[in-house]
Order: sequence, then structure tokens, then C-alpha cells
Amino acid sequence: MSGILAQSKGAAGERLAADYLQRQGLKLIERNFRVRGGEIDLICRDGASTVFVEVRRRSRSDYGGAAASITAAKQARLILAARHWLLRHGECPCRFDCVLIEGPQGEKIEWLRDAFSAD
Repeated sequence: MSGILAQSKGAAGERLAADYLQRQGLKLIERNFRVRGGEIDLICRDGASTVFVEVRRRSRSDYGGAAASITAAKQARLILAARHWLLRHGECPCRFDCVLIEGPQGEKIEWLRDAFSAD
């Protein structure tokens, strides 16, 4: 898949995930927070908690699907970015969620709350 096509599919997946989470009652705070060494797709508020969300979209479930692509190295980059965000915005209760989108048209959306921890 070309880089531009992958980016547009990624952006579409993030829009699907943001819309889905907002329908579930979360408030979107920020998209695509980047620091050197890490990025967070979506940052939301769920009550008093800040939710750092990784969005994974796969058109096929080969090789374990979307969930299998969130490796320990990817988690470490997310945690790094979250620490930077918290330094800028203040410490607060937080968690790491993942939204997995599968199917050519994003037919299946799965929300994993507390998918991993920073410990």
C-alpha cells in the first residue's frame, strides 16, 4: 500500500474510532499528539480520566489482525508520548485503550478498555 493511501486509510480509521468513542460518551480532546519517539492517535476524556487511544485498522485479519499489531515496542512509544502529554497538561488518572477496526469498510469495531498499562 502506498504511503498516501495508507495515511488516508489511517485518518479514516481514526475518524471512525473518534465517532464511535464519542457515541459511547467519551469527549475527544486531541488528535495525533506527536513527540519525538511516539504518537497518540486520540486523546479523550472519560469522566475524570484521560484516555490515550491507539487506533488500529486492518482490512484483513491475516497475521493476527489489528490487535496483534500493537506490540510491546508500540506500547512503549505510546507510553512515552502519554508521559509528555501529562507533563504539559498535568497529572491525572489515565488509561490506555485501543480501538480495533477490521474489514475493508471498517465493518467491525472493537473497543479494548485498559488494553495495557504503563507499569
